[in-house]
Amino acid sequence: MSRHGAHSLQRPRRVVVMGVSGCGKSSLGKAIGHRLQIDYIDGDDYHPQANIDKMAGGEPLTDADRHGWLAALAELIGARRAADASLLIGCSALKRIYREQLRRADPDLVFLFLDGDYRLILERMRARAHFFSPAMLDSQFATLERPRPDEAIRVDIDAAFDTVVERCAQALCGQAPDGRRDSAYSEHTR
Repeated sequence: MSRHGAHSLQRPRRVVVMGVSGCGKSSLGKAIGHRLQIDYIDGDDYHPQANIDKMAGGEPLTDADRHGWLAALAELIGARRAADASLLIGCSALKRIYREQLRRADPDLVFLFLDGDYRLILERMRARAHFFSPAMLDSQFATLERPRPDEAIRVDIDAAFDTVVERCAQALCGQAPDGRRDSAYSEHTR
């Protein structure tokens, strides 16, 4: 039970916590996983060293660079689906083709889009230690193909950390922020 109330998924679900670098995929993903008692995996841990070196050097990844990485994440998602187990996985999933590649592993895959403006995310990136260079943020926003409302649950990250975690947990459990059942949330989490 969370201090904001109990939340649980009604059935096993695989969820990609997505957004540009610095939006909080890792920190929020871990907190949401803890709140919902679901394993969280940081997709960045599956990047090959060549991708990490490229990003650390300020060079954006290409679709070809991402393909093998996304295939590894899709394999994880598919294995959890086959086991009928839940999973939260952090992955930028910036382009629709990346999301489609992941969704082929699980047609019921849910995308949780952590949405914030450039200024907010740049501030956050400057305050953390990560292999990703803040100079690459422009590339992330240029690459981002914002998911359609029928493709992802969008959560605004411009709020206190605990508030954003609560919003995400409620959305994944099919509740509106005031606690009532809401078809706009439930629709995405079926």
